[in-house]
Amino acid sequence: MLRLVIPKGSLESATLALFAEADLAVQRSSEVEYRASIDDARIDEVRVLRPQEIPLYVAAGLFDVGITGRDWVEEQSADVVSLGELAYSKSTGLPARVIVAVAADSPVRSLADLAAAGRPVRVSTEYLELTRRAFAAHGIEAEISFSYGATEAKVPDIADCVVDMTETGRALRAAGLRIVDTLLVSHTELIANPASAADPEKRRAMDQVLTLLQGTLEARGKVLVKLNVADDRLDAVIGGLPSLRSPTVSKLAGGGYAVETVVEKNAINTLIPALKEQGATDILELALSKIVH
Repeated sequence: MLRLVIPKGSLESATLALFAEADLAVQRSSEVEYRASIDDARIDEVRVLRPQEIPLYVAAGLFDVGITGRDWVEEQSADVVSLGELAYSKSTGLPARVIVAVAADSPVRSLADLAAAGRPVRVSTEYLELTRRAFAAHGIEAEISFSYGATEAKVPDIADCVVDMTETGRALRAAGLRIVDTLLVSHTELIANPASAADPEKRRAMDQVLTLLQGTLEARGKVLVKLNVADDRLDAVIGGLPSLRSPTVSKLAGGGYAVETVVEKNAINTLIPALKEQGATDILELALSKIVH
């Protein structure tokens, strides 16, 4: 039913891991194979292509649905439908940013300073159109050149500033650059061809796939805690639970209560001993695969 395209390159391993966790494992003959498959009746075809190209291919109807970053949708001005954000990235899980950076010792502190330069500003970037639109909106006269890589190395000899993608800014700082503005916050998204998204059967399949992916992401870093507690200790135990939602409390046939709730995994090492001290017994920590609200 669905022709799916997923990103090759920096997002590739994170995307493959997400699909595997969502019980939509991508199968291909080798790591360099561009054709793949998913053993799921909702997905007929899978391709692994560069994220820069995905918005254009989805907009053209070559694929029904794809995964790419908002940065490339904006760069290509692609006519696609965003089905929803997917909270993952190549390393941190945080959204990436398209930023403007200059040399750390540059007097430039803002886009207004670039606009007041009195000459065309030399810019190196992969994002030609996004940069052109943003700089024109701020009245910045610019000579924008395409960067084939190592963009941060272009300042100051080749470019006055760069427009680049970053998650943490660590590589930019290591290259002696300083961020002066953010042009776009870019989430990974599931995007669809407008005609495909308007087809009821295909849209239902898309929404189901999105539910699996988002449910998997929601469960990451979280665990289910189950415990028993006596009547007179219930309030103390519930008060000590850093629950993401209201805990489920059930009366036990022999007296007392059963309590369960979802908590962050990184808090469990201090939570379990604290719950025991507050009177909880039979404490269980269970891994979660998906959380669907």
